[in-house]
Amino acid sequence: MSPKKTAAPDPARSLALLWGSHTKPGRSGLTVRSIVGTAIELADAQGLDAVSMRTVAEQLKVGTMSLYTHVPGKGELTDLMFDSVYGDLYADVDEPARQTGGWRGALEFIAQRNWDVLVKHPWIHEVPTMRNALGPNITLKYEAELRPLDGLGLTDVEMDSALTLVLTHVHGTARAGAEQLRTQRETGLSDQEWWREIAPTLTYVMAGAADRFPVAGRVGTSVGEHFQSVIDPAHALQFGLSRILDGIELLIASR
Repeated sequence: MSPKKTAAPDPARSLALLWGSHTKPGRSGLTVRSIVGTAIELADAQGLDAVSMRTVAEQLKVGTMSLYTHVPGKGELTDLMFDSVYGDLYADVDEPARQTGGWRGALEFIAQRNWDVLVKHPWIHEVPTMRNALGPNITLKYEAELRPLDGLGLTDVEMDSALTLVLTHVHGTARAGAEQLRTQRETGLSDQEWWREIAPTLTYVMAGAADRFPVAGRVGTSVGEHFQSVIDPAHALQFGLSRILDGIELLIASR
C-alpha cells in the first residue's frame, strides 16, 4: 500500500517557522519544539503515516486546534521534524573537518553520522527532500559537510557533487536496511532463519537452471552463504563508500 499523500507545505511559511522561535509558548502552554518532539516520537515508533495533527494533539493531551496556532498543517510539521532530527548531527560546524585522515576521514565520519540518523529515524525515507525547506539545522549540516572539501582544488559544483555522491549512497543503503528490518518484523523471521528456510529449495531449482544462470547462481549462492541474507547493508555501506572515496581521491589528485 502506498503511503498517504500529505498536502504540500507552503515553502515561505515553512521557512518562517523553521527559522523562528521554537521555545516561545502559546496561550495553551504549547511550543513548536514540544509539538515537533512529540511528532518525531510518533514517527519513530509507528512511521510517518501515523503522524497527524490529531494524533500529536492526543499525545500532548490538548485540542487539535491548539496545534494549528503554532503549525499550519502536517506538511509544515514534517519540514520541522526533518530539520530537527539533524540538530545534533555534529558537536559544532567544524567537527567533520577535525577528524583524522584529512578529507577522507571527514567524509567517512559524515557518512557514519548520517547513517546513524537514518537508522534511528527510518521515516526520513518517506520525506521528499529535493524541495525540502532549508532550515537552520540542514543549512548548518551542509556547511559542516562541505568544509572538509574546501581548498582541495575542486570547483564549488564538484564539492557539492562529491558530497551528494556520498550522501545518496548512505541514503540508498540505509533505505535497504530499513526495508530489511521491516520485512523481518512483518514475517517474524530473521534473515538467517529465512535463508535457512529457502536454501534447500533454492539450491534445487538453481541446479536445474545452472546452464542458464551460471554466474548469477554462483555469485548469488556465495553472497547468501556469506551473509546469510540477500544483502548486508553495513557491508554495502562500507564497500561502496570506499570505492566512492577512491574515485574522489583520483579527482583531487588530477588537480
